[in-house]
This record gives sequence, C-alpha cells and structure tokens, in this order.
Amino acid sequence: MKAYIQCISYYLPEQIVTNDKLIQDFPEWNADKVSSKTGILERHISASDETASDMAEKAALQLFRENSISPDEIDFILFCTQSPDYFLPTTACLLQNKLGIPVSAGALDYNLGCSGYIYGLALAKGLVCAGIAKNILLLTAETYNKYIHPKDKGNRSLFGDGAAATIVSTKGWAEIRDFVLGTDGSGAENLIVRTGASRHRKQKEDLGTDEGGYIQSSDYLYMNGSEIFNFTLEAVPALVEQILKRNEVSEGDIDMYVFHQANKFMLSTIRKVCGIDKEQFYIDLSKKGNTVSSTIPIALKDLLMERNLKPGNKIMIAGFGVGYSWGGTLLRIV
Repeated sequence: MKAYIQCISYYLPEQIVTNDKLIQDFPEWNADKVSSKTGILERHISASDETASDMAEKAALQLFRENSISPDEIDFILFCTQSPDYFLPTTACLLQNKLGIPVSAGALDYNLGCSGYIYGLALAKGLVCAGIAKNILLLTAETYNKYIHPKDKGNRSLFGDGAAATIVSTKGWAEIRDFVLGTDGSGAENLIVRTGASRHRKQKEDLGTDEGGYIQSSDYLYMNGSEIFNFTLEAVPALVEQILKRNEVSEGDIDMYVFHQANKFMLSTIRKVCGIDKEQFYIDLSKKGNTVSSTIPIALKDLLMERNLKPGNKIMIAGFGVGYSWGGTLLRIV
C-alpha cells in the first residue's frame, strides 16, 4: 500500500512584526541589514492568549473548508509541537474534541522542531501502510516567540509563529516515497529551553550572553547560531545524498527542493554546497519567517499555488534542527 499527501492548508496569526517594527527595539540595526541576512521582511506572532492548539485548530478548519472534507473522515490525529497547551493532557486529544473528529480516531502529540513535518509524514505513512488508519490529520504548530526573550534580537528576527494542516491518505496529489531519518542528541544544548519541565522546573533568572554574543538564559529559548550552522552544513549535504540513494534516483531526477526554511543565509549556503540550481531551490521566508515544524508544509502549499507541477515531477523535502534531528524524503506528483 502507498501513502499520499492529499491536501495542505496553513494558518498565520494576525499580529505582524515587520523589520521596521523590530528595529525600534534594536536601533543599532537597520531593516536592510535584517532582510539581507535573514531573507525575512516580516513574521507573524501569536497573540498572548493564542496557543499552538488554537492555531492548529484554525489550520485544520481551513483545510476542511478549502477541500470539502468532513471531520468524520479523519481516523487519526498527529500533532507536532514543542509548545503544547499543557504538560498533560495530550494536545491532540483536545484538538479531537475541538474539531469534532470521531472518538474512534487515534490521537497523539510528538515533540520535534524543524524536522517535525518529515517525521510526521513518516509516522503517517506507517499508519496508512500498516492498515491502521486511512486519513491522518497531520498538524504542526509552534509559538516559539513565547519562549524568546524580548532582548534577543537574533531569535526575534528569525522566528515566526504559525500552523499547518495536512491530510495523509490512501490517495492524493503526491506519493510519499522512502525516508532517511537521523538523530544526534549530543547537540541538544545548542538549541534549548532549559527550565520549565521536569529537569529544572523553577526559573533560574540567569540572563546573560555567550561567547558569541548571543542572548543566553535558561528561562528562554537559547540558540548557539554558529554551532547550529556548522551542524547543518555537516548533516544536510549527506542527507541529500542519502535520500537520492534510498529512493534510487539521481540529482537530475529531482525537479524541486523544499527544505526547512531556517534563514536565507543558511539556505543559500546549503544550496551552493549541494550544487543545487537556484531555480529548483524554493525559498518561502520573506513574509513568514522560520515557523519551525510548519515551514515545509507552508512552502509546499505556496509552491503548489505558484508553480505548474506535472505528474511525475519529484520534490525533495528535508528538515533539520533542534535535537539535533534531521530527515527527508521524496514526493512524486501523481
């Protein structure tokens, strides 16, 4: 049995922070400097009372409306987030109730960041091919900005909040091919929120900077940008080669590449190192920023709207980041 992407929709919060608004807090910057380095002109920020499940619900409802899908058709929910509503219960269970999906449906959360969509597709394909479910609602949503310190200009310039909804089913517009997945937990300290969960429940209030000048606090999102960049340059070229080998295709067989939308500089460097033609390498950052696990489905949706993809076209998708975690696969247009 094969598994397919049937449809994708997404939701972005109403509040928009432009580069001009951002530099009001950081006058040593200018808007051109931010956009030239990151490729981002604006990013959407969740409201103070808006959670990841709220955004995922809106993305799912948009998907149902756009594709005339009834919640009754869904028999499994997968929800990827690192910003759940509660430690417990499982946010996917809340979404089952909010969306009116049958109580006979399975539902689970999984905690992954920038590779989360890839892992979700792998899980969904496994459910379909094992005959466990026929129509999986794969949801991704993050509110990273709730974790970012107001003085952290680096992360505030990069991350946007958002959510995406995908149906993985026994039929659709793109066949999901074979996966390559990877993990290296030795890099966990380079992208982390240290306090709040069971290891360190209490806040430490230890705001400072690291050797690279990055804002460092146990109570907020910390990212060692140089280490994340080095990891990406090591992992992604090898990942591209492994995806080609696993799916028994060559570089010339790939029509488009849609990678996790981290930032313009990183993506441009990856493209050049991998020797990918600029016209085949899709970048979808400027109006959204890095929405973590939702960047790939958002980019896929926009790519479908912008390009005339034909049956037989192959799209390589790849995610990489916090964990460290990475993964990729091929999509074949049918």
